[in-house]
Amino acid sequence: MANTEKSKILIVEDHPIFRMGLRELINQESDLTVCGQAESVQEARKALVHLNPDLVIVDLSLKDSSGFDLIQDISTRSSRIPVLVLSMHDESLHAQRCLRAGARGYVMKQEASVSVAKAIRRILKGYLYVSEKVSSRLMETMVKHPDAMRKSPLDHLTDRELEIFQMIGRGLCTGEIADRLHLSTKTVGTYRERIKAKLGFAGGMDLVRYAVIWVEQGIIPSK
Repeated sequence: MANTEKSKILIVEDHPIFRMGLRELINQESDLTVCGQAESVQEARKALVHLNPDLVIVDLSLKDSSGFDLIQDISTRSSRIPVLVLSMHDESLHAQRCLRAGARGYVMKQEASVSVAKAIRRILKGYLYVSEKVSSRLMETMVKHPDAMRKSPLDHLTDRELEIFQMIGRGLCTGEIADRLHLSTKTVGTYRERIKAKLGFAGGMDLVRYAVIWVEQGIIPSK
């Protein structure tokens, strides 16, 4: 199959080793090719204009912002380009948020080697792609009250609160978070207080510990 006939994939991922492995994995497929790579939202926006990809793979944790921002941006400005989210975090928590933001699929990183090509092809055909577990949950949500399906404490956070919680877990201080999100430190501080209240923490250190474990291990620790 000629290279011009292959579907072009743009990878947006800030971990060089994983990005390289993902590129090799996709390029092994006869009908797919990686047309470009980016490690930040700013780089991704430029690549979208110059490379005109058929699909974008986005990690939720990026250097300069959250993948949520990029998903929403693509959905608004380039709605014809589908987005597949690839993340280390449990899809039972993030998949629905990503789909609401405009993504067409969600694959956990530990399943990428067996699922990413299948997910890309399904999305390019116009379908959504999530695991059977999440698919069942989404169907149940359609016939039940959404609150009945909530199981994780993090479900109570808004997208912005979850984004800040994730940055806390990556070791960013209030000032660094404010710079990255173009917010005031006072506003970020307010978000931190809301997050603590929603998760039931009295002190900031407990919140940090909880966030770090979640970011590094991809699990929700016990309090």
